[in-house]
Amino acid sequence: MRALTYQGKRDVRVETVPDPKIQEPTDIIVKITATGICGSDLHLTEVLGPYLDPGDILGHEPMGVVEEVGREVTAVAPGDRVVIPFNVSCGHCYMCGSGLHSQCETTQVRERGMGASLFGFTKLYGQVPGGQAEYLRVPFGNDLPIKVPHGPSDDRFVYLSDVLPTAWQAVEYADIPPGGSVTILGLGPIGAMAARIARHRGADLVIGVDLVPDRLDRASRHGATCLDLRRYAKGKELGDAVRDLTDGRGTDAVIDAVGLEAHGSPVAKAAHTAVGLLPDALAQRMMETAGIDRLAALHAAIDLVRRGGTISVSGVYGGSADPMPMLTLFDKQIQLRMGQANVKRWVDDLLPLLTDDDPLGVDSFATHHLPLEEGPQAYNTFREKADGMIKTLLIP
Repeated sequence: MRALTYQGKRDVRVETVPDPKIQEPTDIIVKITATGICGSDLHLTEVLGPYLDPGDILGHEPMGVVEEVGREVTAVAPGDRVVIPFNVSCGHCYMCGSGLHSQCETTQVRERGMGASLFGFTKLYGQVPGGQAEYLRVPFGNDLPIKVPHGPSDDRFVYLSDVLPTAWQAVEYADIPPGGSVTILGLGPIGAMAARIARHRGADLVIGVDLVPDRLDRASRHGATCLDLRRYAKGKELGDAVRDLTDGRGTDAVIDAVGLEAHGSPVAKAAHTAVGLLPDALAQRMMETAGIDRLAALHAAIDLVRRGGTISVSGVYGGSADPMPMLTLFDKQIQLRMGQANVKRWVDDLLPLLTDDDPLGVDSFATHHLPLEEGPQAYNTFREKADGMIKTLLIP
């Protein structure tokens, strides 16, 4: 089959690789019909390369049609249409039963001290082959796949794999009071969808912050009050702008949908670059003991949130020695919630919204639909934030 593979920093290629096979009686094989490119995919090829091997198959936002099932699979059958969550979760352990599918005890990567395995990620998360490919082996075929109806286009359902549950959890964790306010830092796919969900769930004021005009324009059209970060480059200027909109307090909540790629930290950027030049084994030890993130977005969130408010972090961070302003966090009585989305936890909330009325605008959410073979160029375009690219679906 053809699959998009990691080959080195900023180097991904579509190659011919062996077809996946049934390995366990509860496995299924899915023929992929659409698969998204996520900001996390860029993180993998930029910062987390030391945990990848050349040839690893990327991608964690797939859907398709069941091609083959193991002998113990009864919940789906060949021909069924399914979305595959990015968490590899069993559905039966204590953590899954608690709605913490990203901490699944069956697939935790214990040798690394990490949570549940993830499709298309790194050795930190099980090094499971991903979904930017023509076919995907999916374990736990009776519990993991999300069965969806035939008929509507893939755009209606594919975001159940990651974007929708990640954005929903970000808003849930933000704990915005009825009629309240939230600032969303970063209006890429997750931030943009979180803004729509926050409005849908009753937030009166949704402030979106980014520096890419296309992202700002799109969020504005969906009801967000947008602030162009390029206008607020010094000190407290962004905080003052948010406080001006909120009677001097700051918003009830802030969602950090940026993570480690934030602008404004030359020291951390230099550290990332230096680590990328080290041999993989040494780079891994450095990241696990002395790694630092570019924390501009998280530090901004601490400034923007009102006293007694909540910060919800959905952007990915990877540092282990990050400096945090604990005095300010404590003094402002800030609540902080974060983590990988527990996809299956939120499916029942989200499926009723994927109707022909399309209240979240999923049918038109993708800005680009491209053949899988154009995946490497799409990665470059997305990295450069060019051509109006905000969300791309690859079609194998």
